[in-house]
Amino acid sequence: MGADAEEDAALVAAAGAGDAGAFRSLVDRHLAGVVAVARRMLRDEAEAEDVAQEAMLRLWRSADGLEIGAPGLRPWLRRVVSNLCVDRMRTGKRLVVVDEVPEQAEPATQHSEIEAQDASQRVDAALKALPDRQRTALTLFHYEGLSQIEIAQAMGISDEAVESLLARARRALKAALRDELQDLLADSQYE
Repeated sequence: MGADAEEDAALVAAAGAGDAGAFRSLVDRHLAGVVAVARRMLRDEAEAEDVAQEAMLRLWRSADGLEIGAPGLRPWLRRVVSNLCVDRMRTGKRLVVVDEVPEQAEPATQHSEIEAQDASQRVDAALKALPDRQRTALTLFHYEGLSQIEIAQAMGISDEAVESLLARARRALKAALRDELQDLLADSQYE
């Protein structure tokens, strides 16, 4: 067990015994990473912060019986955050706050910005259309930079299952975004 994992284990044990200072230290160490995972999965800052807060609350409630292994606390937190994000995506309980925006003159780059936003929205829609486990594996691999082994530990599945999830997710994205790729290639020929 590495020094960070040992420190996590000691802090979790202290937090489990009711030490608020130890819990505060765990939050300081891990909150940014938890928010980053949630933000990448949900693509919504407010939702990501809500999920991160819920994950930390679960850590506080579970600290008493939580055993920290050699990888430390991060895999447990990733699994909790991933599950919470998937639950949010399934239920569709997202709060959308819209204020009226005053009309303003747009710069000449508006057209290209709209096209970029449109492409980004199509990619987001293709990602959201993936099955939950495929989207989680893809997000952890490409956005979080985790290895397949780390993803397997975080998701509680085998390395081979992660490889299969990633392959199926990539094939589905490639098929869903095939038209966008052809449009991009055609546009680049005229530039």
